[in-house]
Amino acid sequence: LRRLIITCSGGALRDVPKEELVNITAEQALRHPRWDMGAKITIDSATLVNKGFEVIEAHWLFGIEPERISMLIHPQSIVHSMVEFEDGALKAQLGTPDMHMPISFALMFPHRAVRDEHFSFAENPTLTFAEVDRVKYPALDIAYNCLRQGGTAACTMNGANEVAVAAFLAHKCGYLDIVRTIEYALDRAENIKKPTLEDY
Repeated sequence: LRRLIITCSGGALRDVPKEELVNITAEQALRHPRWDMGAKITIDSATLVNKGFEVIEAHWLFGIEPERISMLIHPQSIVHSMVEFEDGALKAQLGTPDMHMPISFALMFPHRAVRDEHFSFAENPTLTFAEVDRVKYPALDIAYNCLRQGGTAACTMNGANEVAVAAFLAHKCGYLDIVRTIEYALDRAENIKKPTLEDY
């Protein structure tokens, strides 16, 4: 295994210039073009916090170093992830942007549900990919840093994000305040390197 490649749609604000993010409302951030995931995850998709957490999860689930986990913006949300091997070969997991399939597989593993859905490449002829703008989406690098720090850093990021997203959805703070809140919490919280359940 050479690396894992995680894809993201870029969320509801993918095509919004970063200079305009200061004025984004909760209603705008909730208009995801591909997925219906509920308010909290839709906002996490706009900030890419959700993908930062997927990087952390991939590390713990598969034992892969942060340096070997990468992210690509893929607006069509057809390729969900890829694995690159040492010989350069790639294997991709593809499917419609619908969480029923992965949830059913998780519930029924090792079996697969029988579903009527048939994917059509003819109806999805174009798959595009782009590098993530790390200035527009700073939460991604924050997640990588939390992973490298270890300890309670990722838990602090998660807790701060929960509070900040709730405040944003309640119109109590701005869109850019979500990541600022995460940074604020990480700057001030003690990072316990070998935490107990009580520490969490």
